[in-house]
Amino acid sequence: MTSVLYDVPGPKARVRARIVSWGTGLIVVAVLGYAGLTLWQKGMWDPTRWDIFNDPLVWAALLRGLVVVLQSALVATVLALLLGMVFSLLRMSSHRIVRIPTTVVLEFFRGMPVLLMMLFILLAFPGISAFWAVVSALAVYNGAIIGEALRSGVVALPKGQREAGLAIGMRPLQARLQIEFPQAFRNMLPIIVAQIVVLLKDTALGYIVGQVALIREGELLAEFVGRQQYFFSIFLVMLAMYLAVNLTISTIARQLAKRRGITVSKVVADESLSVQT
Repeated sequence: MTSVLYDVPGPKARVRARIVSWGTGLIVVAVLGYAGLTLWQKGMWDPTRWDIFNDPLVWAALLRGLVVVLQSALVATVLALLLGMVFSLLRMSSHRIVRIPTTVVLEFFRGMPVLLMMLFILLAFPGISAFWAVVSALAVYNGAIIGEALRSGVVALPKGQREAGLAIGMRPLQARLQIEFPQAFRNMLPIIVAQIVVLLKDTALGYIVGQVALIREGELLAEFVGRQQYFFSIFLVMLAMYLAVNLTISTIARQLAKRRGITVSKVVADESLSVQT
């Protein structure tokens, strides 16, 4: 017997989903086309606005900023996953004195803007660098969201799996970590990956708190060149870099989910440890 976390959409629902998907795609194409035409009329696509990229130093500066972005995202993602596991464990504690304060703290973190969290960390810890302020804020914020996703995944699992683990001598924490968490992570993989993509995009907020990453490198480059005609081309290339990284992560996640048989519409929980009743 399998446990379905999400109902499989029927034929009508699939047709409506396709209509919405195609409609949204057409709207996006129309908006981008109109924007591109407007920029072309203003001369933004003139080749002279792109000759700055013939200089290898320009690419070196942008790639240096991209490396900082990837470093921030990688460290923040690892910390967010670890914090998410801790938050979900505390959130599911059988002791109210642990569960209730954790719920309040998680709701606070989830409701607080990431930028304000970065600024708060900088003010509360004057000696901290902008890099670690950005990483800490992203890790805590996304850790709270991932923790709630993991908790939802655990709650959706059949109780028989945990009971089977306890019956063979596992401790409650051991059963949670070795039986429930792997399945919850597998089931919630699309949601977790989507949150990681959001985390990557939120690294751009580091520009406001003084982190010298991709956007700051682009701004410094544009200021160094000192010619306004290059501003558009530089920032468009930075946009393309962000899109390339995000699309790569999303594609890898989709292939991984497909290989493991995970879909957004239907998530089947592994019941290898379920008991017969």
